[in-house]
Amino acid sequence: MSAEIVMPRPTEECGVFGIYGPNEEVARETYFGLYALQHRGQESAGIAISNGTEIELHKDMGLVSEVFDNDVIDTLKGDLAIGHVRYSTDNANLHVNAQPLVFRYYQGMLALAHNGNLTNADSLRRTLTATGSVFQTSTDSEVIVNLIAKYGQSSIEESLMKCMIDIKGAYALVVMTENKLIGVRDPYGVRPLCIGKLNDAYIISSETCALDTIGADFVRDVEPGEIVVIDETGINSRKAMTAPRQATCIFEFVYFARPDSVIDGDGVRNARRAMGRQLARENPVDADIVISVPDSGTAPAMGYAEEMGLPFEEGLMKNRYIGRTFIQPSQKMREQGVRLKLNAIASIVEGKRVVMVDDSIVRGTTSRKIVKMLRDVGVKEVHMMVSSPPVLYPCYYGIDTSQRDELIAAEHDVEYIRDHIGADSLYYLSQEGILSAMQNPPEKFCMACFNGDYAIDVEGKGDTNGR
Repeated sequence: MSAEIVMPRPTEECGVFGIYGPNEEVARETYFGLYALQHRGQESAGIAISNGTEIELHKDMGLVSEVFDNDVIDTLKGDLAIGHVRYSTDNANLHVNAQPLVFRYYQGMLALAHNGNLTNADSLRRTLTATGSVFQTSTDSEVIVNLIAKYGQSSIEESLMKCMIDIKGAYALVVMTENKLIGVRDPYGVRPLCIGKLNDAYIISSETCALDTIGADFVRDVEPGEIVVIDETGINSRKAMTAPRQATCIFEFVYFARPDSVIDGDGVRNARRAMGRQLARENPVDADIVISVPDSGTAPAMGYAEEMGLPFEEGLMKNRYIGRTFIQPSQKMREQGVRLKLNAIASIVEGKRVVMVDDSIVRGTTSRKIVKMLRDVGVKEVHMMVSSPPVLYPCYYGIDTSQRDELIAAEHDVEYIRDHIGADSLYYLSQEGILSAMQNPPEKFCMACFNGDYAIDVEGKGDTNGR
């Protein structure tokens, strides 16, 4: 079973941050912003900074705290900066793929950071290569870079608008010239992007939690299909493209986003707690206590306990100090699996009928090991509650949920999964239930991983709409 431990959860590609602030310490603010977005990517981190004439870049593999220190930050001087934290969805965790990408083209220097995944990247790459473009990375982001260069005789705003006609899929971009900061969100709004203000500085960020970290005020979300340009004249906006519908990723609220973030007016923690309450309404069980799989299972577990009138207890302790040392553990450590990250608190759960709430089950490996851990300390019953519907389809928009045949719910029914993980019962939140927990209307969310209804066509996958 040791091979199954790899990628026990879906993983999100990255987080982006940018600041235009002539009177601010923009490198340091970007560092703090990336620190707040670290949950969105742990493989690499980078900051590009402009002094008005040149763009300087520092990036490397590792966590934000490993890539940057005070000495590095002190060398990054300028008035505007963009930053990036990355998790690769294609296993290409190479230094050359770290972002931001910085390049020279017809108009001067440009830096770009991207969150998401292009669904037509392969065909665009082939076309660009055939006409003379050169690629150094394996990222979708470099396709966007080459398209900007292709349209380089136009202004950067016009170049980006032309790019948006060509590219398909999910993208939240921060782009920086020598004197402009630009935010771009795809027409479906799959990935989050917001605007903040700190004194006279403007910020663009994947999540509002980064704004809170640096003491900035939230201004608004970048609208789907919008290009936001910030320069010495202030903030300017244009609606570049429209789509038939909005399709914000529901998994941002299930797992990816930090609980203290707000996306398109929906508070993440409030949504997760509402998911837990709805889960209790749909699936009440007799139990003594409710515990969570921390951290993203905590808010729905509290909601479940609240609705059922049961005590919520901290039955699993998370080790928050596991860093990159454990990314490639020894075989003995690998066999320990989840115990590196979680430990059951026997005094809380022993002899109890326990409801355990987690945000999702993708492959089933993690859930199985946690249930066994609880059994080993004498739990009487384990009732597994999942605060999202079964993950039945892979995501092509920037989340690594692997192939469909590796998704346990796509291959097996609930009873098989219950038996596989060793729980006394297993219940999922319904598709209708998860949508009822949101403030925004159901038609504004992408639920493709649950229902196969892909809002954006996926290259090489045939008709993905309404599957």
